[in-house]
Amino acid sequence: MKAKLKVAKEFAFAEVDPRLYGSFIEHLGRAVYDGIYEPDHKLANEKGYRTDVIELAKKLNIPIIRYPGGNFVSNYNWEDSVGPKELRPKRIDMSWKSLEPNTFGLQEFEEWAHLIGSEVNMAVNLGTRGIEAARNLIEYCNFDGDSYYSNLRREHGHSKPYNIKTWCLGNEMDGPWQVGGKSAKEYGALARETGKVMKTIDPDIELVLCGSCGLEMPTFGQWELDVLDEAYETVDFLSLHQYYGNEEDDLENYLAKSIGMDTFISGVVAICDAIKAKKKTDKTINLSFDEWNVWYHSKGEEEKNKNWSFAPHLLEDIYNFEDSLLIGCLLITLLKHADRVKIACLAQLVNVLGPIMTEHNGKAWRQTTYFPFMQVSNYGRGQVLKPYLDVPTYDSLEFKDVPNVEIVSVFNDEKGELVTFAVNRSKEVADLEVSSLDINLGNVIEFQEMEGFDIKVTNSPDKENVFPKESKNIEIDNNVIKAKLMPLSWNMIRVEAK
Repeated sequence: MKAKLKVAKEFAFAEVDPRLYGSFIEHLGRAVYDGIYEPDHKLANEKGYRTDVIELAKKLNIPIIRYPGGNFVSNYNWEDSVGPKELRPKRIDMSWKSLEPNTFGLQEFEEWAHLIGSEVNMAVNLGTRGIEAARNLIEYCNFDGDSYYSNLRREHGHSKPYNIKTWCLGNEMDGPWQVGGKSAKEYGALARETGKVMKTIDPDIELVLCGSCGLEMPTFGQWELDVLDEAYETVDFLSLHQYYGNEEDDLENYLAKSIGMDTFISGVVAICDAIKAKKKTDKTINLSFDEWNVWYHSKGEEEKNKNWSFAPHLLEDIYNFEDSLLIGCLLITLLKHADRVKIACLAQLVNVLGPIMTEHNGKAWRQTTYFPFMQVSNYGRGQVLKPYLDVPTYDSLEFKDVPNVEIVSVFNDEKGELVTFAVNRSKEVADLEVSSLDINLGNVIEFQEMEGFDIKVTNSPDKENVFPKESKNIEIDNNVIKAKLMPLSWNMIRVEAK
């Protein structure tokens, strides 16, 4: 099978916002407790943070992490999570029917995020709370003057503001499961007024408005139109959430589900621009795809958690090789929409749907999905080049004209390299040719691939069965990259470029 791609700096259509490679930590299951925070672990530092998890997270090069939810935020009292730990109240979390001791909170997360080189994407509670709590929270986090909440922050040991610049206005407010869910008009008005107050205190922040909970929601579409109509002038981003699974055990259809993500993004962009036209404004609303991942292996487990327990095992998908291939396709799709998708959060980071998993008092280890995310996050920086691809297609159960190779190239002028990411969806070798029209190609820096693994094989604490390896099936000939993409493979090609 032949796959031919033409690339050129002239085809550059977007600069990658580093926040495209964000992630998410929610007070859910073992994401926090037993995940990033386990004071009794032998590798915990003096603050109780697991240093093995810190090291694995650092290698993912995550620029921003959404916190503290998720559904959790809709019944969250931020004041419970700051100040002396011995004075913090224990609460019940209605969203996940768990006990929350608040021994890890805003103060600790802000510190932990910076240990791994990340900023915080903070969510405010617009479920059980509203304008006043959000006003007080941003004053606590970002105000540098002499006021009650900024002085309270100083009492808690933080003389300088946190300067959190990205904020989510609630979470999944059209979900019937959401504590304090609202109609589109109610939520849009509340988000507008909350955002106005927050931007009065810190005009430099950016605000994310909740889109619908997902493409399958009956509210999708009309919800976006209504909330944008209410809050367009106040907010900067509209959120998208979507999870993908292979319940049908249909590999061809599963690996085509990134086509669904592509359609979803294009549809929401159209809605944003329709409201822009209606309001006769020059302001463009961009997208925050702040929940995306594979989720189906553990689906339904959350409904079994009825004991109000502490740090229960919830949503702990153990990912296989085919899941890593879809993650690669989804990452490529996000890059293809980097002109409008400026923030994206892999949901989540540790234990809960995580690329990183931990054992209580034991090891931290990497799932199969860790590697494509790591490679794209580290090397998918720069200008995205519009892909002009010639490759055979196939039809699956849900999708028509699916390219056998999903591919995109990113030109990093600062580093002087052209990086191509590709998934070969087919069971044939793909002879790839990447023709550079106006970029002078030098030597191959590296060609990493994940291939040859059983599609159902997983990693574990004791054995890393799926991992990238070096390929020599590549050459540069007359400014053309020629590489063999093995059947059912994830690939990253880095080449010197001027």
